[in-house]
Amino acid sequence: MDQENHIEFELVRRAQGGDSKAFEELVMLSDRQVLTLAYHMTGNLADAQDVYQETFLRAFRGLQGFRFQSSFRTWLLRIATNQAINWRAKRRLRLFSQPHESDAEDSSCSQFVDNSDPSATVHVQEILQHIRAGMDFLSAKERAVFTLRHFEGTKIKEIAAMLGCAEGTVKNLLFRATKKLQKALSFYTEE
Repeated sequence: MDQENHIEFELVRRAQGGDSKAFEELVMLSDRQVLTLAYHMTGNLADAQDVYQETFLRAFRGLQGFRFQSSFRTWLLRIATNQAINWRAKRRLRLFSQPHESDAEDSSCSQFVDNSDPSATVHVQEILQHIRAGMDFLSAKERAVFTLRHFEGTKIKEIAAMLGCAEGTVKNLLFRATKKLQKALSFYTEE
């Protein structure tokens, strides 16, 4: 067991024993990753924050049931993924035909933008807007798999464990999601 897993293991044991500080430390170890995943799944910061809160609330409530069959991170991201999938399903029922609005305070493209070149900034923001729009056409599971694999760098085997399905199913969902996004962005490759 490596040092990081050992620390995580001890924090979970302490938190299961009622140590609230240990749970706070677990939250601090994973909070950014959970929020990032939630944002990529929802496409909206406010909704991502709701998914984030619900994820940690459910993790806290279910901590006694954690059996160390996977890493705490895998378990937590599975909860976050399921929360985001549930959120998307509820959203589609409520707002089936309404267009999705982007956050005005969206900073997800800042890592790709050269602020010294305004035309490049506009171009990158336009591409990211098309990616977000393309992701709205993905099913909840396709979006989850694509987000976990490409935005979070999660391995196929871990994604399968999180979603409770076979690795082949994950690969199929990833393939379909990639094809749909390629189609949505095909005008960028055509000249």
